Amino acid sequence: MAFGPFLFLATLEGLLQAAVLTLTALGLSLVFGVMRVVNVAHGEFHMLGAVVAWWVASLLGFHPAVGFFAALIVSPLVVGAVAFAGERLVLQRLSYNPEATIVATIGMLYIIQQTVLITFGPDAQSVAPPFYYRIQLPWFGYSAYNFFVIAAALAILGVVWFVLTRTRIGLVMRATQYDSETAQAFGIPIGRVYGFVFAAGAMLAALAAVLIVPIRQAHYLMGLDPLLMSFIVVIIGGLGSIRGTVAAALVIGLSDGIISVFFSPTLAKMLSTLLVALVLIFKPEGLFGAKAR
Repeated sequence: MAFGPFLFLATLEGLLQAAVLTLTALGLSLVFGVMRVVNVAHGEFHMLGAVVAWWVASLLGFHPAVGFFAALIVSPLVVGAVAFAGERLVLQRLSYNPEATIVATIGMLYIIQQTVLITFGPDAQSVAPPFYYRIQLPWFGYSAYNFFVIAAALAILGVVWFVLTRTRIGLVMRATQYDSETAQAFGIPIGRVYGFVFAAGAMLAALAAVLIVPIRQAHYLMGLDPLLMSFIVVIIGGLGSIRGTVAAALVIGLSDGIISVFFSPTLAKMLSTLLVALVLIFKPEGLFGAKAR
């Protein structure tokens, strides 16, 4: 196979990674942007979404498509409920103190991880894709499900953009992000907004997990890589910047896919980490972040 087909395949793999990474990192960025909370448990919400998807799909195993699309609805709702409960019971009681919430979300990380281990066991579990079909490209066949993941991620991003920019809920969230004290003075229930945002961020991570679990198996330790990659994306793009998160996820996903195909996944992670270091040195607010006053 010539260089061109290899590059095309690597680009497709990069787009697939970028699509899933964008959803996961967007949830982390949304929580920080509105609440100013660094959610260290974000990767475990991703993991929990994958495990719940496997559980739902196994219950409805008589037809892969039914199980998958049921998981696509049930898993984000379950994960969102868990996140909302954690926010109400833990973060709200800490008054969203930055240092305290970091320690608290580390505790949530281990609680979720060990609960999944005790409940579902240590074995990796696979979920059947909703359909098996390969699209024949000029040089090779490529999974139609991978294209579906990319299209679904774009559709979800479109919904998020519409909610944030064209609805009253989005207006309330943006007002809370810009000045929470003034928003509260105008009667906006800040506590409810925070609970909704924390749950929404976790639901985005769960949606990404459901989309990727037919390609990568569900496992109780799978939350570390999405967490690290999400932090890389939001640091490069700018903490709290939705536009920066999408742009950085596209760059990191494409570079990771291309470098992994031509060289090695380890080199891809090393270069991503180096890029984070350079951003922190020369532009610590991120490429699209606003400078703190």
